[in-house]
Amino acid sequence: MKRVYLIMVAVMLTMAAYAQFEAGKYYVGASVSGLSLSYNGSEKASFGLQAKGGYLFDDNLMATAQLGIDKKNDMPTYFKAGVGMRYYIVQNGLYLGGHLNYVHAGNAFDDFQPGIQVGYAFFLSKTVTVEPEVYYDQSFKSHRDFSTVGIRIGVGVYL
Repeated sequence: MKRVYLIMVAVMLTMAAYAQFEAGKYYVGASVSGLSLSYNGSEKASFGLQAKGGYLFDDNLMATAQLGIDKKNDMPTYFKAGVGMRYYIVQNGLYLGGHLNYVHAGNAFDDFQPGIQVGYAFFLSKTVTVEPEVYYDQSFKSHRDFSTVGIRIGVGVYL
């Protein structure tokens, strides 16, 4: 009896997740990074806020756009704008993503930073998620000083 119950629960969870990553859905999200959860060669502490929007143009495949701001200790504030893609693996919430950001840091520098991320969409309801992710942004200015690896915690809404 326990096996039948577990199979029924697994099927219901799979069907609920499938409905969230189908073509035609929109996504709106916000995330926080830094707080000693990221590292690059030039920083001691940082704090970042990102806003992201997306559209699932095919099942499991989302085009994204993002805006963000990062405040790094002893460095100018970074402003970011970018586009990317996100692929959901096997409808379970695990995703792989890639993006290209334009980074502007006042008079200090401008940079294009490609990056990758791996994350998971934990559904709190049918539409609201908590999304932790690990990311890497590659800088072309000085990869030791400005390339960043870190953890981002976000909240998303699938409409």
